[in-house]
Amino acid sequence: MRAAPPPLAADTAALGRLLGTALDALGEGARARGGPLPAGGPEAVARRVREALGEPLPETGRGPQEALRTLVRVLAEGAADPADPLCAAHLHTPPLALAAAADLAASALNPSMDSWDQAPAASVLEAEVTAALAAEVFPDAGAPDALVTTGGTESNQLALLLARERHGNGLRTVVGAGAHHSFRRAAWLLGLPEPDVVPTPSGTMDPGALREALAGTGGGPVLVAATAGTTDEGLIDPLPEIAEVCVGARAELHVDAAYGGPVLFSRTHRRLLDGLDRARTVTVDLHKLGWQPAAAGLLAVRDAADLTVLGHTADYLNADDDTEAGLPDLLGRSLRTTRRPDVLKTAVTLRALGRTGLGALVDRCMDLAQDLADRVEKAPGLDLRDRPTLTTVLFRPSGVTDEAVAAIRRTLLAEGRAVLGRAKADGRLWLKATLLNPHATPGDLDRILTLVEGSAHR
Repeated sequence: MRAAPPPLAADTAALGRLLGTALDALGEGARARGGPLPAGGPEAVARRVREALGEPLPETGRGPQEALRTLVRVLAEGAADPADPLCAAHLHTPPLALAAAADLAASALNPSMDSWDQAPAASVLEAEVTAALAAEVFPDAGAPDALVTTGGTESNQLALLLARERHGNGLRTVVGAGAHHSFRRAAWLLGLPEPDVVPTPSGTMDPGALREALAGTGGGPVLVAATAGTTDEGLIDPLPEIAEVCVGARAELHVDAAYGGPVLFSRTHRRLLDGLDRARTVTVDLHKLGWQPAAAGLLAVRDAADLTVLGHTADYLNADDDTEAGLPDLLGRSLRTTRRPDVLKTAVTLRALGRTGLGALVDRCMDLAQDLADRVEKAPGLDLRDRPTLTTVLFRPSGVTDEAVAAIRRTLLAEGRAVLGRAKADGRLWLKATLLNPHATPGDLDRILTLVEGSAHR
């Protein structure tokens, strides 16, 4: 007689037992790691993973408890832990516990957001939440909407696709030098010309330089892609002035606010995004300053009618007679077919915290960045690149070479003591601290600087 199949996620008692095992393994792995990153570098991590994994496809399985415990533990031991305050290199956020719990529920139910009969409630939830978030981006628009994406790269690609469908393959894209690399890739994928790049010696797009660049595009259709939160420095282009230039040049405006977009939740800082609502499309990532497990991206559009070009028919998913009978058509909500109900974790977070609660988290991280900048300015052996705009702080030891800065970063990584990023600015290499952990303390900031100073003087 054949053995009974393993339990499904719908067996909540079995899921609960396995969840307990997974949580225990997460804790064991974190304790074994003992810091923000595993020590020893790539070879040591690879060796531990291979030893724990053994044969990836064994003839006979070890059973669910052993497999889950072993591999979750080794993954946690070898993780870069964004919940550790000294893990501050990238736009890699520690997810909220309630968002992770909601993500588990989404995985257990496993709706597929490509047809109503696979996701009846999830499709309604997505429509309501995306409409609310689109109205946050475009408060004065008549019919805004937003699509759920995997993140900034997909959102930016969709923005270029929508613009291409409006204007054809002659569309040109103009970006600042600090724009995200996804624009170049999107232009390549869509058969569009390589984006024209406006130099940004101060780090942000200069409206005058943009005006000159637009004058040289030949008068054809142009999409200007501004940035609200650059990857390297967290800078925000002067959106009101850029919007005015676009109006004068008859160019359309897209804003990549993957990093800075959630600042809209902050009543204290949302003025930094003045002019955002003058764009035609806006990218926002809630797995950055929204503390969601990846993926949680959005593309907000000022006019929902712009999305009609994404309409697509597959008879087994959205047959015409089903649509005419009132079954919602979901295929035009994404370029993907099967996709997760990523909106659930966001909906839970919005309901639990509200605008005020999320805004407080944004404010906390922005305050931490200012605090770290203060400490760098007071440290005689450290140089600060500039006061932070969002939550990114660039600094470096005084009087050292770029090679020494790079070596300091790699040493801290190899020892598993701190995870700092790197960025080129002002012709020099800087260490980058991206502060997205609202539980970080002043003591944690001091530890980061102490480790850097100590490594600089070895």
